[in-house]
Amino acid sequence: MDFRLTEEQQQIQQMVREFALSEVKPHLMAWDEAQHFPVDVFKKAGGLGLLGVTIPEEYGGAALSYIDYANVIEELGVIDSGFALSVAAHNSLCTGHIYLGGNDQQKKKWLPKLTSGEWIGAWGLTEPGSGSDASGMVTTAVKDGDGWVINGTKNFITNATYANISMVLAVTDRSDQKRGITAFAVEMDRKGIRAGKKENKLGMRVSDTAELVLEDCRVPAESVLGEIGYGFIDAMKVLDGGRISIGALAVGIARGAYEAARDYAKQRTAFGKTISEFQAIQFMLADMATEIDAARLLCYRAASIKDSGERVTQFSAMAKLYASEVAVRATEKGVQIFGGYGFIKDFPAEKYYRDVKLCTIGEGTSEIQRMVIARSLLAEG
Repeated sequence: MDFRLTEEQQQIQQMVREFALSEVKPHLMAWDEAQHFPVDVFKKAGGLGLLGVTIPEEYGGAALSYIDYANVIEELGVIDSGFALSVAAHNSLCTGHIYLGGNDQQKKKWLPKLTSGEWIGAWGLTEPGSGSDASGMVTTAVKDGDGWVINGTKNFITNATYANISMVLAVTDRSDQKRGITAFAVEMDRKGIRAGKKENKLGMRVSDTAELVLEDCRVPAESVLGEIGYGFIDAMKVLDGGRISIGALAVGIARGAYEAARDYAKQRTAFGKTISEFQAIQFMLADMATEIDAARLLCYRAASIKDSGERVTQFSAMAKLYASEVAVRATEKGVQIFGGYGFIKDFPAEKYYRDVKLCTIGEGTSEIQRMVIARSLLAEG
């Protein structure tokens, strides 16, 4: 078992790193303060193949592996987790759902626009009253002639304000809890769908998060993605891949916090020597580095299983759970190593600390991941 990246994979990492350093980092704090989503820079990412990482070339994608995808999100997350989150949601959720559930006509219609960056994608599952209990959604889609009429509100939707298309999960048969939800691909210029309130967030402020409001939104039959009644089942498969990307994002945040703390510790002096010479600081850095490596390896394992086509639910949940909680610990240690400077915006520690908490919440809380893992373990044998 070889954990070393190939030369090509290292080149992809370097390309993403250079893109993030040149296009994102110079504007980081200004964008964060203003909650500005840089549409132009996001679209540039499409030109580099970063908006269709795992999608086949026939649909405009880069046709890379999930391990490559994890590395892309990690590298972006080191610089800015908000930008990385929007890239991940576009890739894993919107584009990924179309590739999973769409027919060939739908894939040819929408995927090239999404993979190129011409279009921005969103994914509408969560609602104001149904977070962890996603199957308890109240958004409905009612058959009307040849099409459907959708009504409801989705909440905490990444990219909603700027999206050109959104996947929308809606109840089509209230009597069937398992197979009563259907997925629809809804273009945002259609009458009856709009972005609602933009959320004012603690962290990941570069990523756009807003409501998605549907009021008598009429869509044609061609908007149904996958089989009628199988939307929730497909959504759980989409989340299996999405959780790998959130795990990789958490690794990126943790790595950024660690590298900043390590470099600061080697420069900051106290009592006549650098603070990196104190064992207390050394132990914190050692714990951070060790846990980050372990989290990355869990993400790689999940990505490798995903690439193989095997069921990845348990392993993606493990990767997401462990990586997100490691990242919370790492960013807290980062603030501690910076001391008072870790509490002010002139230094990077406080931003990593603000950004990281979402990783333990989005795409399934840590508690939900533990439920998923336990269910899988108890089903064995």
